[in-house]
Amino acid sequence: MTNTLYEQIRQFYDNSSELWEQIWGEHMHHGYYGRTGNHKIERRQAQINLIEELLSWADAPHPNNILDAGCGIGGSTLYLAKKYNAQAMGITLSPIQAARATERAQAANLDQTVRFQVTDAQQTPFEDNTFDWVWSLESGEHMPDKEQFLQECYRVLKPGGSLLFATWCHRPTNSLAGALTPKEQRHLEEIYRVYCLPYTISLPEYEEIAKNCGFRDLKSNDWSTAVAPFWDVVIDSAFEPQAFLGLARAGWGTVQAALSMGLMRQGYESGLIRFGLLYGVK
Repeated sequence: MTNTLYEQIRQFYDNSSELWEQIWGEHMHHGYYGRTGNHKIERRQAQINLIEELLSWADAPHPNNILDAGCGIGGSTLYLAKKYNAQAMGITLSPIQAARATERAQAANLDQTVRFQVTDAQQTPFEDNTFDWVWSLESGEHMPDKEQFLQECYRVLKPGGSLLFATWCHRPTNSLAGALTPKEQRHLEEIYRVYCLPYTISLPEYEEIAKNCGFRDLKSNDWSTAVAPFWDVVIDSAFEPQAFLGLARAGWGTVQAALSMGLMRQGYESGLIRFGLLYGVK
């Protein structure tokens, strides 16, 4: 199952990353539109704002060595490396993403301190106690074993190192909220199919896993309201002329994902889809 899933993820991002970069730029993640979600912000600036808001919220000690787990084409990796004058390693399942990220590092004159490689984030080749930070921005939802992923993040962090983690979640399913309904499960399964996700879990479940892995000073937050307008902006951008041409070249999987963006918007509107943040220290 894992190998098949990884191949699906690899193909999805191999086929779609060029189009995303053309339309959206280097950052392949949500934007931040203020805590109430009402701020009118240019779409690429909103993505930068998300990074800066995450950094402010985490308030982690400045790093010297960063692992970006699920780096895309290197947007966050290069941004963080430049901001903190740090070394960084970005990992992805997509050879096309890794190659493009390397090109971008060279263009930014950061190729001596920032590297990219194709690596399974659940089984990395890095030594124990290597990184000051593990940064994971919207990659946790792709992990077939959430516990193994967070265990790997813990392993490669230095003692005192920080995990900065943001991911798609579903709503809590405690006794107060209740279990997911069949309708909600069907909605999630359609999102999983389109975006190559094995499953999602709730933010409280991530907190429990992180605690069991050994992370301390844990804190979490739900920024669903702040990021939900992102999908309206993405849907609007899909109707731009360059998007039509790019979709035709990218193949059916990318077209299908574009046609299904309303699933995410509806998920946020109903409260089913959540944007969860987690911070912890080794």
